[in-house]
Amino acid sequence: MDIATLVGLVGALAIILSSILLGASPLTFVNVPSLLIVIGGSIFVVLAKFSLNQFLGAMKVAGRAFFFKLPDVESTINELVELAGIARKQGLLALEDKEISSPYLKIGVQLLIDGHPPETVRAILDKERVLTLERNRWGAKIFSAMGDVGPAMGMIGTLVGLVQMLSNMEDPKSIGPAMAVALLTTLYGAMLATMICLPIADKLNLRMTEEARMQALWTDAVLAIQDGTNPRTIEQLLSSYLPPKKRGKPADAEPA
Repeated sequence: MDIATLVGLVGALAIILSSILLGASPLTFVNVPSLLIVIGGSIFVVLAKFSLNQFLGAMKVAGRAFFFKLPDVESTINELVELAGIARKQGLLALEDKEISSPYLKIGVQLLIDGHPPETVRAILDKERVLTLERNRWGAKIFSAMGDVGPAMGMIGTLVGLVQMLSNMEDPKSIGPAMAVALLTTLYGAMLATMICLPIADKLNLRMTEEARMQALWTDAVLAIQDGTNPRTIEQLLSSYLPPKKRGKPADAEPA
């Protein structure tokens, strides 16, 4: 689980709720018509922009903002150097019984075992990478669209509340509920965009960048293993994916 995402969202919500509890009754900030306008309206407007499959897929992809975690780069390099040593000493078929930590890497290793040429291996892995990026990209686009639509729906709700208030100025009892709709829809729209949708969209974009970098690392390693490159050379090649401060730490591997 990504602690930063959870702490950020929960912390922001806790601050807002604390300010509400310290100032007035919490029920003052609960208004069903406002929620319907902002949440329901935002969902339907965004659904009109995208296909149903893309919208439902984005809801599934959103979980990556909370629960998705890539393996550590250093441990991944250690694993790849170990695989390179086995393949160099015992042949590519020896990798068949080796447990692989990543599904993407497992696909690449299986392609090596099956004896595909380097061009085919790269083409299949690149296709897998592009499809993964596409899923993340659509998820980020949909939540970004929700972040744009939410405040706009809040403004629409505000206008609805003002119209209701101005059309019933002779009835003082109707002014309060209409004013609540006018103000709370703006609040709900701002909260939906700022505290939920835009952070998730940005985190999905970050996940997309991180996963693309890791998949590039796996692709380089698989092709180097297929080429019979020395494990130490592979280690030096993959160390470019590490931060500069960590590049001086060699991975533990037996010399070929």
